[in-house]
Amino acid sequence: MASLAEIGLPPVLPSLRDEIEHYLLSPEELPIHDPANSRRWWPRTPDPSRLFSLSVMPPSTSLQVERDPATGEITGVKEVSLTDSGATAKNSFSLSRAPGPVEETVRGSSTNFPFWPGGFSEQLIDKDEDLNNQIDFTNLLTQHPKLSRGIVFDEPEKPLEIKEELEEKENPELVVSIADMLQVDISELKIFETKDEITTKLKKLTLEGLNEDEATMVSEFTVESEPKREQHVLKISEAPKPDAIIVKRTEWAEMIDVNEPVEDFHARVPNPACKYPFELDTFQKQAVLHLEKQECVFVAAHTSAGKTVVAEYAIALTLKHMTRAVYTSPIKALSNQKYREFKTKFEDVGLLTGDIQINPKASCLIMTTEILQSMLYNGSDLIRDLEWVIFDEVHYINNAERGHVWEEVIIMLPAHVNIVLLSATVPNTLEFADWIGRIKKRKIYVISTTKRPVPLEHFLYTGTGGKSKDERFLVVDATGKFVQKGYNDAVQAKKERASKSQQAYGPKGGGRNMGEKQEKNMWIGLIDHLSKRDLLPVVAFTLSKKRCDANASQLESQDLTTQREKGEIHSFIKKCIERLQGADRELPQVVHMKTLLTKGIGVHHSGILPILKEVVEMLFAKGLVKLLFATETFAMGVNMPARCVVFDSTRKHDGTQFRDLVPSEYIQMAGRAGRRGLDTTGTVVILCKMDVPEVSDLHRMMLGKPTKLESQFKLTYSMILNILRVEALRVEDMMKRSFSESLQMKEHSKHEEKLKKLTSDIETLQDLSCMMCKDIEVYYGTSKDYLQQRKHVMEHISTHPGAVKALCPGRILVICHKQFQNALACLIKVDSKDKTRITVFMLKESNVSGNLSENELMIKECLATSQEKISVIEKTSDHVLMEITTSSVAAITNKNLKIEGDKVIDNVKKRQIPRFKDDPPNQSVMNILKELQRLNESGGENLSFMDLRKDLGIRELDTVDQIVVMEGLRDRVVEQPCLECPQFNEHYSQTFTKLQLREEIGRLKFLMSEEALQLHPEYKMKINVLKQLGYIEDNNTVTLKGRVACEMGNHELMVTELVLENVFAGRPVEEIAALLSSMVFQQRNCSDPSITSELKKGIEEFKNVARRIGEVQRECGLKEAVGDFVDQYNFGLTEVVFQWASGLSFNKIMDLTDVQEGITVKAIQRLDETLKDVRNAARIIGDPNLYQKMEEASTTIKRDIVFAASLYTQ
Repeated sequence: MASLAEIGLPPVLPSLRDEIEHYLLSPEELPIHDPANSRRWWPRTPDPSRLFSLSVMPPSTSLQVERDPATGEITGVKEVSLTDSGATAKNSFSLSRAPGPVEETVRGSSTNFPFWPGGFSEQLIDKDEDLNNQIDFTNLLTQHPKLSRGIVFDEPEKPLEIKEELEEKENPELVVSIADMLQVDISELKIFETKDEITTKLKKLTLEGLNEDEATMVSEFTVESEPKREQHVLKISEAPKPDAIIVKRTEWAEMIDVNEPVEDFHARVPNPACKYPFELDTFQKQAVLHLEKQECVFVAAHTSAGKTVVAEYAIALTLKHMTRAVYTSPIKALSNQKYREFKTKFEDVGLLTGDIQINPKASCLIMTTEILQSMLYNGSDLIRDLEWVIFDEVHYINNAERGHVWEEVIIMLPAHVNIVLLSATVPNTLEFADWIGRIKKRKIYVISTTKRPVPLEHFLYTGTGGKSKDERFLVVDATGKFVQKGYNDAVQAKKERASKSQQAYGPKGGGRNMGEKQEKNMWIGLIDHLSKRDLLPVVAFTLSKKRCDANASQLESQDLTTQREKGEIHSFIKKCIERLQGADRELPQVVHMKTLLTKGIGVHHSGILPILKEVVEMLFAKGLVKLLFATETFAMGVNMPARCVVFDSTRKHDGTQFRDLVPSEYIQMAGRAGRRGLDTTGTVVILCKMDVPEVSDLHRMMLGKPTKLESQFKLTYSMILNILRVEALRVEDMMKRSFSESLQMKEHSKHEEKLKKLTSDIETLQDLSCMMCKDIEVYYGTSKDYLQQRKHVMEHISTHPGAVKALCPGRILVICHKQFQNALACLIKVDSKDKTRITVFMLKESNVSGNLSENELMIKECLATSQEKISVIEKTSDHVLMEITTSSVAAITNKNLKIEGDKVIDNVKKRQIPRFKDDPPNQSVMNILKELQRLNESGGENLSFMDLRKDLGIRELDTVDQIVVMEGLRDRVVEQPCLECPQFNEHYSQTFTKLQLREEIGRLKFLMSEEALQLHPEYKMKINVLKQLGYIEDNNTVTLKGRVACEMGNHELMVTELVLENVFAGRPVEEIAALLSSMVFQQRNCSDPSITSELKKGIEEFKNVARRIGEVQRECGLKEAVGDFVDQYNFGLTEVVFQWASGLSFNKIMDLTDVQEGITVKAIQRLDETLKDVRNAARIIGDPNLYQKMEEASTTIKRDIVFAASLYTQ
């Protein structure tokens, strides 16, 4: 047995020699050969025979049966061309194209063509055109050009034809009968004759075996004969589509009178698609009648009026017709609520949001407008079955960030889809409906309510608790009349309290702002006041998230519920919270909300966790929440009325400044007061914590008109790329049909008519035959440019110090104003407020009429531009005083008179009075008159003119450049050879009309062109951006990079650049998720995150990419500053998302930031959509590693309370 010393110690580490030997002898085990890090390859056995099997081409023709129109009997068949042969989602816009893969049925694909939008003009091949006419058979090759041998496809030689010269056809002796040539019986050729009356072949109908009524019916039955061949026969396939308006000039919207009762409603709708246990209102009946006719409606009704009934009936029609309906909402939370509401009424309901897909094959699908937008661009097959699209909260189109989505969706909807628009009352419903009808070529019926079902009473509350808790003053009664007495009483009560406060606290009155204790006492007094008057439940709109939380916390000592209600609330909350994980149930916000809700107090704003917001909404709907502190978002969408609404303040911060509520915002929130069928009136209370609002502000807010629907259409890179990838559609067509261009589109037909008339008028005018006046058109254009430039310069310099000094009373000027061209004038007065307005004294010929037409004045003005001398007046006895602008000044002389301007003006005005008109002018007027007469007689020979640059001391570069341009145009005018023509003035007058018509034709063509579109310059700039960054080619063809950008929901350029520049390579999924959170987090005021050095490098890379995109945009002319573009990416939530993706609990990550829980959850939910976008981009470019990383990142963040299922979907 060997000793331990001989064997040695056992090896702790492997031998270095063995490792080196294994490394060198086994290269196949190196990491570079790891299949996981390399492209996969599968060996294939060559099989040339596979090339022999070709896929069958779809048939281009089909057989169509021909029937006797009278009897229906088949008389033959004919071959017809199939226009949609081989049509798929990759090459056709047609609704009859072949369906795509099953997985693309709902969402579609970015490689699909959209279905053809309704209202767009389709370019179809003429169906009667012979296909042979489309192919040129004259230059066909008969042999392959590169082969010396092979088949030759020469035409066979034709046999010689015997040519016979015939005389005129009228000679009956030379007419040859086809029967003689064929030697057949003529009766046999009758089969080729066309019968006008096919029914003559039928046997006579017999009345045997019929009773008396049937015999009478058969005997009286008549069959219309087949129309003659030359008559127009309307084919079913070519018939006008339903509701299509063929008339050129028409009203595309019609306002329905809702005051007219629908007495025969049940007779006109005997089998309604949906029945209600109550009698419908008149506006609801009107809407149902039009829905039954498959007509589009726009229902603009007051809050709680019952607009949802119209939506429900449209959904019921789809169930009856076995089609589909889409209900769109502006926000995801509203989609969830509507899903629950419709699910109780209709079973076949589905929900589509960014992260949820429930029953996508349902007949009624509820989704956000952005989802429908994506489905339309991606050619979802679901659109094929769509009958109704219901747009709820249409007034959300005014939203600056997302309003453009509504316009895009309306424009892109196919023609077969009917539209239902639901909105609050807006003043321009007819204008908006007319725009939709015009672009969709369908009539829109507008139905508006005239009053609320439950009228509102508005009060001012000046109480501060204690004895003053009942100080509530009516300012607007149920009829909408402002009560001045109530307002005065409120002001007086506030003054009395202020005086008492001064007595108690001194001159400062204890301060103007309410302290925390005072505000608590005020709320306690208000709740007691409302409770005694049975005005609970109440919604207290507090336009600040922090104030909502603070007010609710102050009232935590109040208890508004009974023991039975407490038990019901506790059991409901417990049931809902059980869905959460153990740690999430003990979150501070969850515990605090449970305490508040048990006492009947709720809080609802974006900072609250989504599941808690849903708990609050459901308890409020059950009447268990008596006092709800909410922000403006609670007023949108679902019908959750209260007995009373309280405004904590009527001022809000809109992101840029503090301002008063506009009427539409106030009405939307105040409209929550008043429960239909329970309350006779709704109560609205405005708290006067400090001063009583001004009466004018209350008038405007309470009784003012709501905000008009306005276009927020904008050109996004995503929309441009989605349209450009389909050659048949154009971005210009989208811009033309936007709401912002509705006026121009409306005027388009008028411009066309006017253009035709002007074109015909100009053709009747003869051209000028003078050889010397060949350049008269150049003179016309140059003189008009000079006049425009001179007016601009003289008006611009009038406020310059040198010009102000020169343009003093008494200055002799040269004026070009109406019939006075190059006329001398004396400056009498300069307006003290507006330096561009002056009063001048001028000579006037008494026998010259001033009633010249516009064209005559323009001719005179253009001719005066080439005259270097002043106009001489023959009879100078008359004079006139005129008020003009400095744009009418042609030149400023160096001559200045001493005058008394006020006396001149007074004397001239006095002599304009009839009884003083024969009085002689005073001495001040006579002095000016004599001097002007003297200058007129001399022709202004001794007058010298000021140089605008030297004499006025103008040194500003822009102004000097404008003066140089003016002088250059003046030189070009006087140098025109046509001025040498002795009859130039007459020739110019003859040519002017034609040139004016030509100019007007050019203007009309411009107005009808795409260059006149408001967004056209921006479109060209963004096209240049996409070209420089490589998203499209020079011919606007979308590249692979552009197709990647089409997959993005937001920030398409930024995300695409990050993916293609490989910024995510080598980074762990936690860092990728943290960095991408900058795309979805929007709150600016938050604590600075504590981030690692690797994250700092990633943030710098992100900013560099954003900076480069911003610089390209600036180079291409876009106004957005580079810094603003970079700053839109907010990295304030980077640390939170990094730790969340690393597995930290939600309770712990909330200790890392001061951002509220609800905003954090919303950001992480939106982050998941961004991760999916990057994943799709990785799939397109073929990057499996990045694809796998995005899948893993999405999995790491989708957990616990952040992605807890909505209570509305359970």
